[in-house]
Amino acid sequence: MRWGEMCDLTAIRQKFVVDKKGRKTGVVIPLKRYRRLIEDLYDLSAIAERRAERPISFQELKRRFKWDALI
Repeated sequence: MRWGEMCDLTAIRQKFVVDKKGRKTGVVIPLKRYRRLIEDLYDLSAIAERRAERPISFQELKRRFKWDALI
């Protein structure tokens, strides 16, 4: 899943790990999907941490990037 795409959970093939009683205790997903989920989780946590920050203008953003030699 890429940024902006909806996650269609019905399209995900699910494989479960079960205990001796047949209760689901885990899920197996492809490593590529796991890495994307972790990346998304990291991005969302960064957004949540910065939610209270004051917004800046595009001009201010460009000024900061030039100051940090990013552009």
